[in-house]
Amino acid sequence: MKGETRLISALVIVIGFLSYFFIVSFQLTEPSPLPSTFQITWSSEYKINGQKLRGFVKTETSEKLYVVYTFSSEQEKSFYENTSLTGRTYLVQGELIAPSPPAHAYAFSMEKYLISKGASGIFEVSSWTFKEEKKSIRSFLAKQRNFMKKHIETTFPKSLVAEAQALLIGLQDQVDHELQRAYQKLGITHLFAISGLHVALVSWLFFEGLLRVGIRKEIATLVLLIILPIYGVIAGGAPSVWRAVSVVELIMLMRYARWQISIDDALAISFICFVLLEPGVIYQIGFQLSYLATASLVYSGVIFKQSTNWLIRSFFITFVCQLLVYPLLLHHFYEISISSFLANIIFVPLFSFVILPMNIVLFVVTIISMPVAKVLFIGYEPLRVWLTKFILYIQELPFQLWSPGKPAIWLICVALISVLAGFYFLEKKHYGKFAVVIFIPALCIHLLPMLFNETKLTFLNVGQGDCIVIELPFRRAVYVIDSGGLLRMEQDLWKASDSLYEVGRQVVVPFLKGKGIRNIDIFIVTHAHADHMEGAEEVLQEINMHEIHLTPGSMDQPMMRDLLLEAKKHKVPVKEKMDGTTWRIGNTSFQYLWPRDTHYEGNDDSIVLYLQQGSFRALLTGDLEEHGERQLINLYNTQLAGMTLLKAGHHGSKTSSIEPFVELLQPELTIFSAGLNNRYRHPHDEVVERFTSRNLSTLTTGIDGTIEVRIRGNSWSVKKEKDLVQ
Repeated sequence: MKGETRLISALVIVIGFLSYFFIVSFQLTEPSPLPSTFQITWSSEYKINGQKLRGFVKTETSEKLYVVYTFSSEQEKSFYENTSLTGRTYLVQGELIAPSPPAHAYAFSMEKYLISKGASGIFEVSSWTFKEEKKSIRSFLAKQRNFMKKHIETTFPKSLVAEAQALLIGLQDQVDHELQRAYQKLGITHLFAISGLHVALVSWLFFEGLLRVGIRKEIATLVLLIILPIYGVIAGGAPSVWRAVSVVELIMLMRYARWQISIDDALAISFICFVLLEPGVIYQIGFQLSYLATASLVYSGVIFKQSTNWLIRSFFITFVCQLLVYPLLLHHFYEISISSFLANIIFVPLFSFVILPMNIVLFVVTIISMPVAKVLFIGYEPLRVWLTKFILYIQELPFQLWSPGKPAIWLICVALISVLAGFYFLEKKHYGKFAVVIFIPALCIHLLPMLFNETKLTFLNVGQGDCIVIELPFRRAVYVIDSGGLLRMEQDLWKASDSLYEVGRQVVVPFLKGKGIRNIDIFIVTHAHADHMEGAEEVLQEINMHEIHLTPGSMDQPMMRDLLLEAKKHKVPVKEKMDGTTWRIGNTSFQYLWPRDTHYEGNDDSIVLYLQQGSFRALLTGDLEEHGERQLINLYNTQLAGMTLLKAGHHGSKTSSIEPFVELLQPELTIFSAGLNNRYRHPHDEVVERFTSRNLSTLTTGIDGTIEVRIRGNSWSVKKEKDLVQ
């Protein structure tokens, strides 16, 4: 028996390594050449958002592609919203496009996402023609899932739709961002995903129901074996679902054949089969967390038996599970919920034994009798709304998250080994040794991001906008200048995206959290334009700010409203600053050189920051234009001559970086913060020429990615995104 277990364990390790090397080699392979017109068949993985349809398809050669299609009219979008695409075949024309590189080392990577899904590229459809609908069990089940989705939308109260879709069919498209973030802070996000517990509960309810109506146990087992894979497809087929379904199927099949198999062997076989069928899945976060969390429960029986008290045992279950996955959570999300250890004790039973069964009952009743369902909704909806308000309230409590940043791979391995050692000491009831072996790696993870003896200036690739992060040695202070953002253009309602792209939340916050930055000492808003501060309130919602500096007169600008409201909510002081403000931290001095008046007019009233450390001098100019540059020349001529680093004004527009200004500064390096292929064509060629003609180096965030400048003593160095992405 031990030999078999060791064999299966060895197979798990070998399959894991093989899948890794397979993916590495696959990553280097270009997509196969495609004909001008070819056939695609839609899978069940697709999503409609605004004017775009995105999802995975298979070609005639079984190659998997990620397809993007743009709807031409509201009627066309409506048709596809009400039609199940799974199994539908189209003849398409278009082009393969390269996945966009990540904004920085901690941002979402489209390339890695495609690899995890086993796709070889992105295909943008220019035109297509429907050919046929392939009949299969999967396409039939996809239609049933689509029916359930529409049925929930039309019969459930609006406040309950998102939850019902998430719990019954694994769709989270309509889950409100604020509520989703609240679940993340409490560490209970997994309750909104169909997990092993959901599968086990549904299986038990179905099995017991069959027995209650007089069906023999053997027949009920056989029926359940058939029903479970069907449920797996309808539930969305997430890794956690297939893990649970496959393990239950294996155990039941073995018992049906009168063979014995342990749950850990069944889990290992499930893992091996999963990875062999789809090697890229090993990089999916859901897959990793699902198997690791389940393994922690399977192998911790001795720990759970140390108490007969259900409350203590529930705590142990949550504690063991959260402890084993914490290094993995930090690797992917850069933070973990501290409150999850208590929140799960309350919410797991509540969701598993009250909310999930209630949603199943309500769904069935809406099919049988809507009048009865409406009566049930009258009683259930107010209670569920109250629970949501309670969750939103408690997530506002402080000190719920530990955000040390993304640890190095070696440190993650050390943390995992320490957890396993900790479990050993916990089993032996050596609680002191357990505490020490867990605490030391966690302390290293917390402190290491702050142990650097250099000043760092990071110019984030936020697209067509500005964001600069300044970190002083040993994290003695952190300053953030602007946050990037988008100018939202009015468009037809049907074209509007359901989930807006937010630069602050999706680019700036991940960078700060990835680096373990939990506090911003000063957040500087150079001026009130969307591309510089539209994402500011999103940053403030996630990262503590000690104070905010604005250019004088900009508080009254409409663009500032959301930031000021958020600052008031978090009790962050907001101060107007102009030239003459200076401060010093260690060997680094800071000075505001501009503006000089309190009348706000736009770009030329941008806050200009001068930074000096030893012989290194930097000038960060916001969107300063010709008038402001000429004033700086007159006021600070000697101080600005022979600059080390310049952040060029207004993204390299021809209205900035005038000849006399460039001639005076002669910066060793100039950085243009501008988006790739932006509609303004920043930086303008004639502006770049002003620098290159003088043999002055330039970099552009849209082309070179996020740029990091490190200053140590009188020396400095530059790293571009390709050097920074791990």
